[in-house]
Amino acid sequence: MLILALGEVLEKIEEEQVLEEERPAVIITDFKHAGEAMGLAGMLYEGELNLSPKDIGFCKLEAQQECLAGSLCIPKLLDVLGSRYRMLFFINQKHIVIVDDDDFARRLIVRIRRSKINQGDTREHFLYNFIGQFMSRDLELLGRYERRIMHMEENVADGKTEGFQNEIGPIRRELLTLRGYYDELMDMGKDLEENENGFFARKQLKYFGTIADRADRLMGRTAYLLEYAQQVRDAYQTQADAVQNKNMQFLTVVSTIFFPLTLITGWYGMNFQNMPELRQGYPGVILLSLVVVAGCILFFKKKHML
Repeated sequence: MLILALGEVLEKIEEEQVLEEERPAVIITDFKHAGEAMGLAGMLYEGELNLSPKDIGFCKLEAQQECLAGSLCIPKLLDVLGSRYRMLFFINQKHIVIVDDDDFARRLIVRIRRSKINQGDTREHFLYNFIGQFMSRDLELLGRYERRIMHMEENVADGKTEGFQNEIGPIRRELLTLRGYYDELMDMGKDLEENENGFFARKQLKYFGTIADRADRLMGRTAYLLEYAQQVRDAYQTQADAVQNKNMQFLTVVSTIFFPLTLITGWYGMNFQNMPELRQGYPGVILLSLVVVAGCILFFKKKHML
């Protein structure tokens, strides 16, 4: 399958090296020249052709009478919650137009050419390689998340919980983002497999089913990691509650010990005229207080509260 940038296509047409039926099946262009590329491929897009990258927030596919219109919003592996690679693609019976301002599509194709012997002799096989290429490293990414969560679980078991909440929060948000992204890719693969417009050969639809299955497996792995992260978070919360209960128990014991001392000091602090201990009662009050404290400590130790 011939893959060219828009400038290369126009140059060959001007030199009459490419006839109408021989124009490339895949054209890569930027957002500025998207309309020109679609006209060259003979594609008619119904509705307003809004090609702003800011308006691309999902991976989706829309079937129209003259073409299939899709968008790709791909998280960056090193910054899942940050900016994304955003592309549009259009498909008709002969051509595929990919609209990309980040040069990401061209880099994917270079990687396909380096790693694939059969780079895609049909449009279906090309789409399979293209979509599969930016999903190829996701399993490794999810493996890194799993190792991070396992390390956090070990730290919780060892009582090393400092900074736990600051670390687990971003991980859960990233995994939620990835789960939604894989769900969108799975739906896109199923929509391509349905072949509503009949643009694809029936025997080639297996490629799109493979894309949907791969996205489904990645989504399942992400859901498992989310559940695992929640279990580790629950373990941390249980440990934090245990520590808090222990602290509250200690404070309760201290309060209980000092309560009778407060009663004694309050009683002898009234200085009634006929109190026998008023003149020489200081040593007695001290001794009584010590006896009360010792008794309370022995009681709480017997109850294993100290």
